[in-house]
Amino acid sequence: MKSTKILYWIFTGLIVAFEGVMPALTFNSELAKEGISHLGYPDYFRVALTIFKIGGSLILILPVFKGRIKEWAYAGFAFDFIFAAISHFAVDGVGGQSFFPLIVLLVLMASYYCYHKLYPALKPV
Repeated sequence: MKSTKILYWIFTGLIVAFEGVMPALTFNSELAKEGISHLGYPDYFRVALTIFKIGGSLILILPVFKGRIKEWAYAGFAFDFIFAAISHFAVDGVGGQSFFPLIVLLVLMASYYCYHKLYPALKPV
């Protein structure tokens, strides 16, 4: 149980760092603006995506949030990583930038697995 909790916090911390802290600090940089336009998305999408990433990160990291809302945050990040990979494959072809979202998706899946191992769902009566 202790190792599961340590792994949960490592995996969840990595997700929060990649999806909450980094976007919050860099969303207005020229690199971020160029990256989102390179994929063909409008600039307002960058701002909306950053807001949702920060919100989802807070939901994952704060123990106040439990149950269904945490499930929605995990689902949102899963969709984000899947569609990021699809976007990069469509625009850039096969390359490291295309596979990175799938690698982070594996980290998210590990966090999700550990979360459910630590906090099993209540069984219906």
